[in-house]
Parts: sequence; C-alpha cells; structure tokens
Amino acid sequence: MSELPVAYAEYLKGRSSDFIATVLPVLLQSVAEKTHGVHIVLNSHVIQAQTDPEIPFGEIFESVD
Repeated sequence: MSELPVAYAEYLKGRSSDFIATVLPVLLQSVAEKTHGVHIVLNSHVIQAQTDPEIPFGEIFESVD
C-alpha cells in the first residue's frame, strides 16, 4: 500500500481485514483521482466510505452515525 498517502496508510494500521476490504477501494479511488479526500461513516452495522469534495485529497474524515 505504498501508493497511499501517509494519512491513508496510517488510518488502516491495526484495522481488521474486513474493515480494510470495505474502505480500501474508496481510498484507491481517491488516489487515482487526486482531487478529494475520503469520508468514512461508522455505525453499529455498516461501514460506509466515499470520496467527498469537502475533504482535501489525502485526508480522511470519520464520523459515527
């Protein structure tokens, strides 16, 4: 995962393989586009991740729903 920005790689450290499998495609999309960061929404049943034009590229915003 050396192609990921430092903040993305740090965010994934220590996460479960299921969590990584859920968010990694969106992180890679962000890297490919290099225009938006990623918003990750956590709740008790689902993890949602999407690129977000309000978040600068290379940054992650996490919220709890």
